[in-house]
Amino acid sequence: MSVQPQTIASKTEGPPMIRLPKQLLHVPVAMTLFAAVVAFLANSFWLSAATSAVALSLSVAGLAILYGQLGLVSLCQFALVGVGGWVTLRIGHAFHPPFEVSLLAGGIVASAVGLAFGVPALRLRGLYLALVTLMLAGGFQIIISAWGFPDGGPGFLGRADGSGREMLARPAMADGEIAYFLYVCAAAAIGLLIAQWHKLARPGRAWALIRKGETVAVASGVNVLIYKAWAFALSGLLAGLAGGLLAGNVGQLDGRAFGAFESLNLFALAIVGGVFNWYGALIAGLLLRAVPALLTDLGIDGYVTIGIFGVALFHALATAPTGIAGQIAALLARLNSGLSRGRAR
Repeated sequence: MSVQPQTIASKTEGPPMIRLPKQLLHVPVAMTLFAAVVAFLANSFWLSAATSAVALSLSVAGLAILYGQLGLVSLCQFALVGVGGWVTLRIGHAFHPPFEVSLLAGGIVASAVGLAFGVPALRLRGLYLALVTLMLAGGFQIIISAWGFPDGGPGFLGRADGSGREMLARPAMADGEIAYFLYVCAAAAIGLLIAQWHKLARPGRAWALIRKGETVAVASGVNVLIYKAWAFALSGLLAGLAGGLLAGNVGQLDGRAFGAFESLNLFALAIVGGVFNWYGALIAGLLLRAVPALLTDLGIDGYVTIGIFGVALFHALATAPTGIAGQIAALLARLNSGLSRGRAR
């Protein structure tokens, strides 16, 4: 009896190779080009603003998972950034471990807090979820106003008096401004890769089913509770890492910068930047930090940004629901289609 060629091939072939989607390659390539341009052209002022913008893009990426993938409106994301920054500062000042240890601890604690915020709200959607998370952001604002951020002092809160305040040490490999900017870009690229992989892999498919309808998801075998909790935990992790990177950028954090309004601002700019494309998070981070920096550089009151962002949000909701990133993606698709037709001729 002859052996079929298919049988021979199946015996000689090795284990199947895992192929990563090509979309994942866009993240490190684009971040490398962006980091090189900014590092070469920016002065000290703009370099600090760009560092903060890239760090905050991680928190926007977490917000995009909740809203873009699940349709959940969470308005406490900036509070989670503050949690990550607080823990990073506290561990860094108390135990002086490598910066990466403090950063990872901040991300893990923020992930746990994000999960704790999200679990009671897993049965809520729309306006109710938005109100609950906004109240949580307001609660964090009150707590951080009373406690403040650790600045090298003794005790659990780590508050110092007068001249005893310390700056959080940056990583040994990234002590300078340009080096730390590149460090933040590398960390953000890893975080954005993790978020993008989740969107393209099994969790993203499960989230898409949940967004269509929980009944559809359950009928397809999706555990709605687990995947929603997963999204809240991942969103909190990314926000916590953003807070730790912000703490490393300036050495200290100010509680006045973590009001509930900042979470509203972050959510609005996430929509303007685009929650359906990974680079929408980077665009939103740049809008959040680069536009106020530009106005300050021009001698214009920074509060003007409230009106600018309000008009941008109205425009996005009315005419461009996919945000700036979605418009860029559509433009690139049209250009690619035009080039393909030109080659066909």
